Amino acid sequence: MSPPDLAEDLISLISGIQRLVRRRLLRDNPAAPRLRGAQVELLRLVADAPGIGVSAAAKELYLAGNSVSTLVNQLTAAGLLRREPGQDDRRSARLLPTPVAEARLRAWGERRAALVRDHVERLDDADQEALAAALPALRRLADGLREETGRP
Repeated sequence: MSPPDLAEDLISLISGIQRLVRRRLLRDNPAAPRLRGAQVELLRLVADAPGIGVSAAAKELYLAGNSVSTLVNQLTAAGLLRREPGQDDRRSARLLPTPVAEARLRAWGERRAALVRDHVERLDDADQEALAAALPALRRLADGLREETGRP
């Protein structure tokens, strides 16, 4: 397989797997209020970097500041984010996840891992070994992309 085909196939498969996992989890938990992708990205970022400001979050997510402010307002109204005044500048806001958001992210992650684990275990040994062997290369690919974007 030539590199361009490999790149397209990889992108397509990763996106497809993410979409299928998301659909399956939503199907299995229809009562949970749905969040849009950007809302989930912001929640994950805030959970990973509690106290991050709106402008830093916008930069990290490659979104306009007013877009992140809108997301913050939505997530605050939903009880998933809290704003606290900045320590150095009272006009700025530090973003923090609520316990509800942390529990929701944790439960989502656990369900996602269990779903994928179940499907990986259904694969034969050779496929499981191939996936395990591919992980270091996929990590290096992710690291290269992360370095290029300036993300830690």
